[in-house]
Amino acid sequence: MTNHEFYMRLALQNAMAMKGQTDPNPLVGSVIVNDNRIVGIGVHMKAGEPHAEIHAIRMAGEHTRGATIYVTLEPCSHYGRTGPCAVAIREAGIKRVVIASMDPNPLVSGRGVSILQEAGIEVIVSVCEEESRKMNEVFNKFIVQQTPFVTLKSAITMDGKIASFSSDSKWITSDLAREDVHMLRNQNAAILVGVNTVIKDDPQLTTRMPNGRNPVRVILDSTLRLPTGAKVVTDGQAPTWVFTTKSHEPEKRKALESAGVKIFVTEKTGKVNPLEVLQVLGKQLISSLLIEGGSEINASFFENRLVDKMIIYMAPKLIGGQNAPSFLGGTGFDKMSDAVELSDVSVETLGNDFKFIGYPIYKEG
Repeated sequence: MTNHEFYMRLALQNAMAMKGQTDPNPLVGSVIVNDNRIVGIGVHMKAGEPHAEIHAIRMAGEHTRGATIYVTLEPCSHYGRTGPCAVAIREAGIKRVVIASMDPNPLVSGRGVSILQEAGIEVIVSVCEEESRKMNEVFNKFIVQQTPFVTLKSAITMDGKIASFSSDSKWITSDLAREDVHMLRNQNAAILVGVNTVIKDDPQLTTRMPNGRNPVRVILDSTLRLPTGAKVVTDGQAPTWVFTTKSHEPEKRKALESAGVKIFVTEKTGKVNPLEVLQVLGKQLISSLLIEGGSEINASFFENRLVDKMIIYMAPKLIGGQNAPSFLGGTGFDKMSDAVELSDVSVETLGNDFKFIGYPIYKEG
């Protein structure tokens, strides 16, 4: 491991600790080194607050002169709620900037580097680039496409079931796996289920962990069957947004809105269009979405190629039964050659359970 990699990995590690706090902004970490000594460390903690480079520069003080700064993302070049970090680096007298990855936004990518190079500052790019890109997979999609990064999560038995034929599903996985799910909820800006899940289970869809962040609760409900007494309506723990169609009952809409539920009416009649849901969520600055739906909700996003990442918790249990639902419903593919494969697959154990993470590769056409 080179010195550049060592200090960049420290910056990446610090940035990752903020996951779930900075959206819709990226995760960014920074380390300043002068005379082989760390003199400044910074992370971006929340949108609207100082960027990682600014925190590190403030900590380093006069030791920034002639120093090297490591930053996990290209320093910004524009004026927003904070000033441009590239200019702050230049004014601090830093002589070298080491960057993990460039800004993915094609409208601004490269501008920060240009400011630095024009000031005579040495710039080194692509140190731990892959780690940086993966860390900011949410931001990298959202800043370009303006729709949330979609993670589909499901808990299944070894034969792929999410419940028994009688709809009993508590509990498939262990306490340890369910704790991990709450961490996932904390890291996502919104969580989505279908109205059938709410009617059947009456879930809270909140994050049960110390100081956890509750995501916005998104319910797909084509005709507004959501009970006004459901926990997602009455508990006040997090905002609840319902996507419905023009087929809904106006009186039921008034009742839900008076209870504080936000209603979005999509253009499509029949069933809610999942692509339209993502477009609306993007406009609401929801950068990440966790789907915890049933088999049909999961299939609607999957078959429309809208799932970016899949996380499957598998318990060493067998249920069996033709009428026991699997985690993906819908029509399915006609041929095995059409099946969607997952890339960059990783597996870890949580007690006796397995956690699979993968990224769907959608075929052309």
